[in-house]
Amino acid sequence: MTHLSRPSGWKLLLLLPLLALSLCGCKTKDYSAEMAVPEGVKDVGSARLSAGDTVTITLAGVPDVPAPVTKTIDSDGTITLDAIGSIKAAGNSPGELENAIHDAYVPKYYTHLDVTITPGDRVFYVRGEVRTPGRQIYVGQITVTKAITSAGDFTEFANPGNVILIRSNGKRFKLNCNAILSGDAPDPPVFPGDQIEVKRRLY
Repeated sequence: MTHLSRPSGWKLLLLLPLLALSLCGCKTKDYSAEMAVPEGVKDVGSARLSAGDTVTITLAGVPDVPAPVTKTIDSDGTITLDAIGSIKAAGNSPGELENAIHDAYVPKYYTHLDVTITPGDRVFYVRGEVRTPGRQIYVGQITVTKAITSAGDFTEFANPGNVILIRSNGKRFKLNCNAILSGDAPDPPVFPGDQIEVKRRLY
C-alpha cells in the first residue's frame, strides 16, 4: 500500500508565501470602471457645467443687491445658496442655471430678479514631484500621464510607480505610471476638479 508523504514543517513554511501571493492575486480589484466619469461630471468637452467647476452668481434688480458669490459645484452636482438651499448645477448650461436660480427665488422671495452666471476656469491640480506643480487649466480631454507632462513632467526625485489620482468626489486611486507608459495599465482620464499627486521616491 502506497502512503503519501506529508510535507515537512520547513516545506510548509516555503509554501505559505506562495499561497498568500496566489490569494492576493485573486483579490486584485480592477478600478478601471470606478476611474471613469465620476458622478456629477457631464459633457466635460462642452459648455455645460460639471462637478468641480466654479461659478460666480450675481443677483440684481432687487432693493438690497447682495454681493456676487462664487461657488464650486459639489461632487453631487449641486451648489448651495442662501434661502433656497441646494440647487442642481451640473449638466446645465450657465443660462439654464440662471433660470433655475431665478425660479427658485421668484416669486417666493422676490417679485423681480436678474440672475447672471459667470463660469470660472475649469482646472485640475498636479502636485508633488513634478517640475511645475499647481493649478492647471482644463482645456479638453486629458489623461493622467499627459497631465503630469503638462506640469513639467516628473522630477528626478519622483516615484512614477506611486501616483495618486484624487477625484473631485474624494475617491482616491493609486496608479503606476511606469505600467501605464509601458502599455500594461490604462491611462485614466482627468476631469475638472481632480488632483494628481506624484510621490517622492524613498532613495
